[in-house]
Amino acid sequence: MDMTKRIEDLTIELTNELSVVGTADENNVVQLIHDKFMEMDYFKENPGNVKFVDAIDDSVGRKSLMVTINGKKGNDNKTLVFVGHTDTVGISDYGELKEFATKPYELTEKLKEVTISPEAKADLDSGNYLFGRGIFDMKFGVATLMAMMEEFAKNVDELEGNLIFAAVCDEEGNSAGMLSVVPELVRQRKEKGYDYLAVVDTDYSAPRYVGDETRYIYVGTVGKLMPSFYITGKETHVGEPYKGLDPNQIASEITREFNLNMDYCDNADGEVSLPPISLRQQDLKTEYSVQIARYAYLYFNYATHNSTPDQVMMKMKDGASKAFQNVIDSLNAEYKEYAKQSNYPFEQLPWKARVMSYEELLEKVRAEKGEEVDKRIEELSEVLLNDPEVDERIFALRMVEMVQGMWSDKDPVIIGYFSPPYYPHIFVKGEDEREKKLISAVDKAIANAGDQYNIVNKKFYPYISDLSYAAAPREEKAVETLKVNMPGFGVRYSLPLDDMQALNLPVVNIGPFGKDAHKFTERLEKGYSFGVLPQILLDTVNELMK
Repeated sequence: MDMTKRIEDLTIELTNELSVVGTADENNVVQLIHDKFMEMDYFKENPGNVKFVDAIDDSVGRKSLMVTINGKKGNDNKTLVFVGHTDTVGISDYGELKEFATKPYELTEKLKEVTISPEAKADLDSGNYLFGRGIFDMKFGVATLMAMMEEFAKNVDELEGNLIFAAVCDEEGNSAGMLSVVPELVRQRKEKGYDYLAVVDTDYSAPRYVGDETRYIYVGTVGKLMPSFYITGKETHVGEPYKGLDPNQIASEITREFNLNMDYCDNADGEVSLPPISLRQQDLKTEYSVQIARYAYLYFNYATHNSTPDQVMMKMKDGASKAFQNVIDSLNAEYKEYAKQSNYPFEQLPWKARVMSYEELLEKVRAEKGEEVDKRIEELSEVLLNDPEVDERIFALRMVEMVQGMWSDKDPVIIGYFSPPYYPHIFVKGEDEREKKLISAVDKAIANAGDQYNIVNKKFYPYISDLSYAAAPREEKAVETLKVNMPGFGVRYSLPLDDMQALNLPVVNIGPFGKDAHKFTERLEKGYSFGVLPQILLDTVNELMK
C-alpha cells in the first residue's frame, strides 16, 4: 500500500495548524482531524464512530478525538488501539523565524539564512529532512495513523475486528488527553465487548548517540517517578556555624548521592534506564539574614524499567540516610580540625541521621494530633487549590511542610515523598499471549522491511509518553505506596489507576526517524519515515489482526 503522498500532505497540513500545549489552539488541530475523518464515506455512514472526549477538569476546555472502525468480516471482538498526540511545545525558540515555525517547506529554506549546528546544516543541505515545530514530535505520526485508518475504512468488509484511534491533547504537559481516554476505553470494553490486543503509538524515534543511524522500534515504555526530599536542618547564626545544621549541605549531599548515579538505574533484559537527575534543589528561606536556612527541598527525575514505587521509596530512604550520615561525618571531621587549630575542646556534634517517608511522618503526627491533622490538610488543600500559582509539585511540598510543622519533634530530619507526575513503566516480557503476539508481529514486520536500514527492536521507549497510561503496577503495595506518599494525590493530582490496571495492555512505539525534538532545528528524515515506516506499521497491524 503506497500512502507516501497522502501521509506527507496530511503531515504538512497538521503541522501548519499551531497547537501549542496548554492553549485553546490545541482544539484547532483536533477539529481539523475530526473534519478529515468526517469527509470519509465510512464515517459519513457511521458518524457516531467519531467522537470528542473532553479533557477532565481542564481550564482550557481541550478535547481529544476517538475514531473507531468496526470490521465487517466475521464477528471478532479483537480490537487494536492507536494513540497519537496532537499538541506541540511552543515556538518562542524560533525567534525571528517564528512565523515560519509551522510551515515546513518555507522554514527549510529560511534556515539556510541562519547559523545552525554542523549536523543540522548537513541534514538541511542533504534535502532529506523537513524542518518544523511538531513535524517530528508528532504530527507525522498522527498523519500516518490517519492515512492508515482511512485505508482500512475503505476496505471495512475485509477487516476482521476493530480499530480505535485516539488523537489526544496535552501529551507535552500533563497527559490530560490520554488520562481522559483511558476510562473511555474501559467503558467501551464493558459496553461493546472489545477484546483489546495492544496500544500502538507512532511518536518520534531519535538517534541514541551522536552518529547513530539505527532505526528503533520499542515494545514497551520507560516509567517515571519524582523522588522528593524535604529537609529540616537546625538554624544558627553564621558566627556559630557548628551549632546549626545546614539543610543546603544535606540537600547537596543527596544530589551527590543520586545525581547520574548508575547504582540507581534499572537493568531489564540488558537495557539500562537513565540515571536519576536533579530537577530542583533550593532552600526555603524567604529573606536575607545571617541566619542559615532551616528548610530545603529537592526532587529528581527517576526513570524506571522494573522498579515499582514501593521499591523506589526504599532506595530513596537508603540513599538519603547514607547522604545524611556522610554530612554528619564530614561536619565532625571539620569541626574537630577547627577546634584543634583554635585550641578549643572538641565534642562530637549531636546530629543523628534520620530519614522517614511522608507516610511515616503522617503516622507520627496523627498519633499526636489525631483528627486535627486531616482537618488542617483539608483546609490547606482548599487554599492551595484556589491559588493559580501553585502547581502539583508546590502543592505536595506545602503539604509536607505543614504536616512536619505540626510535629512536636523539631530535630533535623529528611522526609522522603513523591511529587507528581507519575508514569508507570510497561515491561513487555512475552509472558502472556497478548505480549507474545505483539512481540512476534513486530519482529515479522521488521524482518519484512529488508536491510536498507538497520532496524532494531528494543524493550523500552526512552521518552516519557502517554503509552505509560495503558497499564499500572499490579504488585501488592506498589500503587498504595505511591498514593500515601504523594501529598495531594486524588485532590490536586489524580490518575485513573483502577482503569489503568483494568486496561493492562502491552504497548509498542513505531515512530519516524528524525532529530532535535523540542529544538528549533526539529526535523523529520524523509527516506525511512515516509518510505519504510508506514509499511512496518501496516504489517504489524495486519499480523496482530489475523
